[in-house]
Amino acid sequence: MLEKLKKVNEYKYEIPVGSFPGMRVPGWIFMTEELFKTAFEEDVIRQVVNASALPGIVKASIAMPDIHYGYGLPIGGVVATDWYEGIVSPGGVGYDINCGVRLVRTNLEEKDILKVKDSLLSILFKNIPSGVGSTGKLKLSTSQLEELMVKGSKWAVENGFGIELDLERTESFGRLEGADPSKISTRAFERGKKQIGTLGSGNHFLEVQIIEEIFDEQKAKTMGLEKGKVTVMIHTGSRGFGHQVASDYLDEMELAIKKYKIKLPDKELACAPIQSKEGQDYLKAMASAANFAWVNRQVIMHWVRESFEKVFRVSFEKLGMNLIYDHAHNIVKKEEHVINGKKRLLAIHRKGATRAFPPGHPDIPEIYRKIGQPVLIPGDMGRYSYILTGTQKAMEESFGTSCHGAGRVLSRHKAIKKAKGRSIEKELRAKGIYVKSDSRRTIMEEMPEAYKDVSLVVDTIEKSGISVKVAKLRPLLVVKG
Repeated sequence: MLEKLKKVNEYKYEIPVGSFPGMRVPGWIFMTEELFKTAFEEDVIRQVVNASALPGIVKASIAMPDIHYGYGLPIGGVVATDWYEGIVSPGGVGYDINCGVRLVRTNLEEKDILKVKDSLLSILFKNIPSGVGSTGKLKLSTSQLEELMVKGSKWAVENGFGIELDLERTESFGRLEGADPSKISTRAFERGKKQIGTLGSGNHFLEVQIIEEIFDEQKAKTMGLEKGKVTVMIHTGSRGFGHQVASDYLDEMELAIKKYKIKLPDKELACAPIQSKEGQDYLKAMASAANFAWVNRQVIMHWVRESFEKVFRVSFEKLGMNLIYDHAHNIVKKEEHVINGKKRLLAIHRKGATRAFPPGHPDIPEIYRKIGQPVLIPGDMGRYSYILTGTQKAMEESFGTSCHGAGRVLSRHKAIKKAKGRSIEKELRAKGIYVKSDSRRTIMEEMPEAYKDVSLVVDTIEKSGISVKVAKLRPLLVVKG
């Protein structure tokens, strides 16, 4: 399939319409030759092509440089469908609805953390439950779950888990409209009742990081970033609750494609017309799960603040622990974009892809409107993470979308095999990175070599004009599931 790729420029490849049967739009892959050679799965080309055949798709089936194989749409995939004539596909969002990233700044420096690293790591690990099937300190009733599904992060703030400023610095204020708890199954309710405030497992994490390099002083200052200062990054989503919602509606969509006689090259892209009952039901359920995820990250951040207060014996306000930003990277959003010179309402499916709106966009918090939306890109636990901002070119090229991370190069099984006989914890400690996990297996699965070098991914994104680098963050303390 690689022979079908046409090089557009140094950072973009195209699969032209007509290269494979059923294509409605071209496939675009933002990638460099170096990334192709070192970290590329040929099967993802087929997934990009498959997505190009979705009814109502516009412009292109797009893949970011952190692309890797996923369910239906590749992770790192972006698909836009017409809001009135197109479809919505759960496979274009994924199982972890509103998996996303949250970043908190502090006034602390590396030396402050090193003095208390053991006690801080321990209390963070204790206060923020992690691991497969982990449950939190909150045990919610059905009515409380219904309320938070509708209110999102506002529910958390109203119940003492944060401050109003947190809402202003969260994508969509931490709430998607249209959530409807009646569209959620009993099984999903049961799974969600004990999972608010938990990290989960896999690639989810909590990191205490050091700002190692600043690339744009003005933008960094606007965000409250300063070289040598400490940040805290939280990466998690809607846990088993969102997974159950996805599973429930994938079943519904398999029936819908028969009902609406939709022909697809891959049943994993099962979908329904957006304006159909099935399409609307999924969007209402997805919004409920997205709001659940925003509450989850908000509560985790609250407990992170409490952990720092206990260790440093100072209020989180005096520690300068303000939220920089929080955004989703597994979601469908109703957005207006210009296509062929005309404004159109679209359903933007971002799966392992981050919104990256440009300066001046009204959906960006006012404090960031002059510099563009913050784009938070985690790497792996042995190298770096990055902060970028969105650009106008992203609006023109990728529906205002950037990458979401490094992207896997080794399956979990292959990572475990490669880590056999090694102590990944000791290797990381030798680099000054201290890890605490519920499972040694998780650390092996998430070893740094399991991922692409995020610096290559971020450089590709910047040189393609989709986002601009602001700062580089180095991990110091890591909590894994």
